[in-house]
Amino acid sequence: MSYRMIVLDLDGTLTNSEKIITERTKKALFTAQEQGVKVVLASGRPTYGIVPLAKELELERYGSYILSFNGAKIINCQTKEVVFQRTLPAELIPTLIDLADKYQVDFLTYKEEDILASNGNSPYVKIESKINKMPVRAMESPKETITFPIPKILMVGEGEYMASVESKIQEATHELLSVYRSEPYFLEIMPKGIDKATSLERLLECTGIKREEMIACGDGFNDLSMIQYAGLGVAMENAQNLVKQYADYITSSNDEDGVAKVVEKFILNC
Repeated sequence: MSYRMIVLDLDGTLTNSEKIITERTKKALFTAQEQGVKVVLASGRPTYGIVPLAKELELERYGSYILSFNGAKIINCQTKEVVFQRTLPAELIPTLIDLADKYQVDFLTYKEEDILASNGNSPYVKIESKINKMPVRAMESPKETITFPIPKILMVGEGEYMASVESKIQEATHELLSVYRSEPYFLEIMPKGIDKATSLERLLECTGIKREEMIACGDGFNDLSMIQYAGLGVAMENAQNLVKQYADYITSSNDEDGVAKVVEKFILNC
């Protein structure tokens, strides 16, 4: 099979434990792009948090893509065109704020270059801030602050507790939204039907690339849909066990150039 697109989760996949793209991985991805392969950086991060890595890999030069907010937005890095976008129903945002209060969990969303948080001192909010290199603005009155379209809300808290909150939020929203964890402590709340695979299907329609010609690499729960959807679904060695179970291939960990090895083996044939 000749692969024409590779989709990469970021944290735990493309970047190592220090959040760095290694030289071997960069070299492999540059060579693939020079051969016409499209690279898609697919993450739960906001677009602003992905742009530095896109610049590092020169996605603008090669006409590759950013898929942010777990699929709620896709942009063509070269043309800046928004290929696909969805936002949360405005009428449900007050309900979500009330649910966060009911279950005593902190939450955040995004506005341009800032993270808006219900509790700026939450250690989990600080994790999101560090990952995306975005400053945090605490909201005194979330309902009065969030009066603009948002692609997602992220509820945060201790892992075991968030597992119970996940099912409660799913039940409370009556399947009107997509609710799932990207990390044990991050509960993603998205527009209904939005996940990485759904958005990638839209992108393939625009590019004329077939799903059989796509490789998807990931490690977390939110990568499962695209790993199952892609022609070649790849789990990192450090991936969640469930993700590994559904993968077609397991590569080395993110600290052992796992992505580079996939590109070399399946795209560059070396």
